Amino acid sequence: MRLLETPSPSGYEQPVQRLVREYLAGIADTITTDAHGNVIGAKNPTAPLRMLLAGHCDQIGLIVQYIDAEGYISVQPIGGWDPMQLVGSRVTIWTATGAVPGVIARKPIHLLSEEERKVVPKIKDLWIDIGACDKADAESIVRIGDCVTFELRVQPLRHNLVCAVAMDDKIGLWVVLEAFRRAVAAGPLPCALFVASTVQEEIGLRGAQTSSYGIDPQVAIAVDVTHATDCPTIDKKSEGDIALGKGPVVYRGPNMNPHVVSRLLETATNRSIAVQLAASGRATPTDANVLQTTRSGVATGLVSIPNRYMHSAVETISLEDADQAANLLAGFVQSLNGPTQWIP
Repeated sequence: MRLLETPSPSGYEQPVQRLVREYLAGIADTITTDAHGNVIGAKNPTAPLRMLLAGHCDQIGLIVQYIDAEGYISVQPIGGWDPMQLVGSRVTIWTATGAVPGVIARKPIHLLSEEERKVVPKIKDLWIDIGACDKADAESIVRIGDCVTFELRVQPLRHNLVCAVAMDDKIGLWVVLEAFRRAVAAGPLPCALFVASTVQEEIGLRGAQTSSYGIDPQVAIAVDVTHATDCPTIDKKSEGDIALGKGPVVYRGPNMNPHVVSRLLETATNRSIAVQLAASGRATPTDANVLQTTRSGVATGLVSIPNRYMHSAVETISLEDADQAANLLAGFVQSLNGPTQWIP
């Protein structure tokens, strides 16, 4: 809950990383924050086999670009946005002096011309209204470069579903932190176990690249969200058959080491954890992409949490899927007490 209610647009992850360090205190042997901003916890760090669990803490957001004479604020995107998601939304500008509420608006439909009604608005055509009197009033509290998020609020739904801003990927971050905790509690660890709360995934998988280079693992698993296809208008033939509440998703494809995938599936079977399979014929747009190609190569897996309505204010997941994903990863770690083979 606290992760979801704490802002962390790419490059502005410091508030949520404070929570990560707090969570890891008393569990990890060491907790470090690198120059890029990644937070890395380690347990049993000198063991020969080095295992990494990675989840990104950053979310898509906006950044203040311009304040006009009347005090209205224009923004740039941080990460990939559908501008239609922004119209009429409540937002928060995170300033040096605290949170400033605002709303994103455009010309009312009554005043749009016929041609304007046919055009999807661009972000540059929208503005944030904070109720300022004029430019000087707005600039007294907001600066160019301040970050912006949707209003951060968690909404429970029926059947153990929850929606919120930034389930991508704070639910994945929770999974790797909790899997780390569960694996340590089950001890003794058969490996050096690292967990990384990575930064700047939404603008190019950047934090996973820098953190994994420093950790130098032999095997790594990234946890992110993936598109749930159990809602209207999504073509399962092209996007796969993925549903909320039916378990975490294990990916197969060239970005995933086949031995890691096999061990994940064996762990799921041995521990009676329901999982779903998904395929990707190329490198995935997740931290797994850069983990796989770190240094001389890392045996990499990708476990994902089904997510409806990605990159919106109402990203929706199943808490049961997240809990089972943490059990799956903790079980995978414990399975490393036997022979390991990563070469395809």
